[in-house]
Amino acid sequence: MVETKCLNLTTMNDAIVQNGRKTQKRFPWIYVPTTYFAEGVPYVIVNTVSVIIYKKMGIPNSLIGLTSLLYLPWVIKMLWGPLVDTHSTKRQWIISTQFAMAIGFGIAALCMQSAAFFTFSLVLFTAIAFASATHDIATDGFYMLALSKEDQALYVGVRNTFYRVAMIFASGGLVVLAGILERRTGNIPMSWTVALAVAGAIFLVLALFHRFYLPRPATDRGIHPEREEEKAPWLAVFRSYFKQPKIVPVVAFILLYRLGESMLVKMAQPFLIDPPGSGGLGLATETVGFVYGTIGVLCLLAGGILGGYLISRFGFRRCVWPMVIALNAPDLVYVYLAWARPSISYVYLLVAVEQFGYGLGFTAFMVFLMYRAKEPYKTSHYAISTGIMALGMMLPGMVSGFIQEALGYLNFFILVCFLTIPGMLTIFFIPKEEN
Repeated sequence: MVETKCLNLTTMNDAIVQNGRKTQKRFPWIYVPTTYFAEGVPYVIVNTVSVIIYKKMGIPNSLIGLTSLLYLPWVIKMLWGPLVDTHSTKRQWIISTQFAMAIGFGIAALCMQSAAFFTFSLVLFTAIAFASATHDIATDGFYMLALSKEDQALYVGVRNTFYRVAMIFASGGLVVLAGILERRTGNIPMSWTVALAVAGAIFLVLALFHRFYLPRPATDRGIHPEREEEKAPWLAVFRSYFKQPKIVPVVAFILLYRLGESMLVKMAQPFLIDPPGSGGLGLATETVGFVYGTIGVLCLLAGGILGGYLISRFGFRRCVWPMVIALNAPDLVYVYLAWARPSISYVYLLVAVEQFGYGLGFTAFMVFLMYRAKEPYKTSHYAISTGIMALGMMLPGMVSGFIQEALGYLNFFILVCFLTIPGMLTIFFIPKEEN
């Protein structure tokens, strides 16, 4: 047994002894990217890639819209956050949920061959969603325990980058893979079986890797009474949040800011896939993966980076209106696409513009949510705000398919543009002080 000479949870430069075992140094630049990659992949598969799967497998848009219910675990995850904090360790929660998601994706892959694939896959995606939401809680908590405040700031760019890499991998790489297999074999169920099996295999590798590589922070003991937020009763946290000044317009803004976008995002990919006879553009699966999951995500990232710079340079108050216009005005792109049906080169360009504007406008929204998080419950307040945000995405998305089928794509996208107005009107009433 080696005596611990130095317990430095940030750099872990020396071998340390924790829980009776010798632990070699663990490098954050290895496990921070892998844990946040694991955080992003299931969210994108469950909420975005599933739309493409169901569209290619012949599910109508009305039922595809109802899959917005899969957002629910991310809406309510704050309710079982204390369970993750007080039972077992964050490290064990991370590993266990990754194994669970590996099994879930593996079974979902097999279900693609079943006549009842829609029911089976919905059940499995729901289970994966709850595991993923729990994994999010544990990963964010582990990040704060394993790293010092200085290194938390240092690696925040790394964690965000690899979350976005996960988005490109899931909505781009896996979809392109399925599209290539579909084109070569003509077997759509088999193509998605392979894509989901790849996701399951990756999570199995990640779970095994993290089982042996994740550090064991001494403070990751399952309960941390010294942390003020964990001592606060839930009711006190919620009461302090909803007693904020102008809370009614604040909640209205959070719910309505992305109203148009929440309708659009659920039907955008079915529109790209549907044949011209049904009002769509008739793009191949791999093309959709490249247009929306690769070029689109890269432009989303670029918009987010520019938005962060502009707010840091000019402040939220001066940026909110230009950014909300940048978010909503590009929705007109889909009106044009549905009306003119341009060539594929224009589709690439216009989707890139729409996603860039979305990234720019979404930055202002996230900064506003951070400003609404007040001491001493900043983390809990932010979780409440993001839960309300997810609710604002879930409810409109559930009815989007029914509305699209009733109106057709062109009129649906025109309606989406009008639905951006309520969120913009709430800006006149929200507090705009900056932290």
